[in-house]
Amino acid sequence: MLSARPSPDEEARAPHHLFGIADAADGWSVGRWLRAATEVLADIAARGRPAVVVGGTGLYFAALTKGLAEPPAIPAARRQAARDYDLMGEAAFRERLAAADPAAAARISPADRQRLSRAWEVFAATGVSLTAWQAGGEPLLPPDAYAAVALEPPREVLYARCDARLEQMVAQGALEETATLMARGLDPALPAMKAVGLRELATHLRGETTLDTALEAAQRETRRYVKRQTTWMRGQMSAWPRVTAADAEGQWAELLDRFAEHLSLR
Repeated sequence: MLSARPSPDEEARAPHHLFGIADAADGWSVGRWLRAATEVLADIAARGRPAVVVGGTGLYFAALTKGLAEPPAIPAARRQAARDYDLMGEAAFRERLAAADPAAAARISPADRQRLSRAWEVFAATGVSLTAWQAGGEPLLPPDAYAAVALEPPREVLYARCDARLEQMVAQGALEETATLMARGLDPALPAMKAVGLRELATHLRGETTLDTALEAAQRETRRYVKRQTTWMRGQMSAWPRVTAADAEGQWAELLDRFAEHLSLR
């Protein structure tokens, strides 16, 4: 599937949480995810079980380990940032945002209308940048409560796996999932409609490209996303130890060593 959620077999081997809980029309923020994650982690801890938090979105990890203070509700009269974006164009809008919140302007991906608009509307309504708001919260996980590792195998190995993963996703129903989303006519600014690969596969379903061409484009966008993730990890998670083994057994050995070390220090 395009969402690449765990298979039934994978979910049977170990409990998975926060998969398939939100509709594509329901755009989640990092703050909303953090509230949901807090409940899940508390439930797991209450059962005396360890939790493993995995994923590729660096901001979500930062919210867990550094804190996230949500800005107040934005009055409806001030919610015109999206219209400004459409009128000004992304380049001019991003330049304006950079003067108020340079960190947000630098970290938000190209064509991400929703997040760029959100960053500007927070500043316009409060006079405080979104970055400053997000830096002001208390971390959910104190430094001694978790062991952190960043998976960073050799780039060529990672790219090859990403390419193979896209091929597998297409074989397992990504085209059908794309068609279903297209048929709903959802707002293109919603996070679900910007899933990596969706736009590229949609061009094939509209008859604009061959499947091979669409797949190659989706693989290329995935590699670009991986590069941005790596850049984030190196900048924001520089203190996290790296697991660099290219093979699965080597990665597991490094991970287990790291977690064993953490448990021995508690």
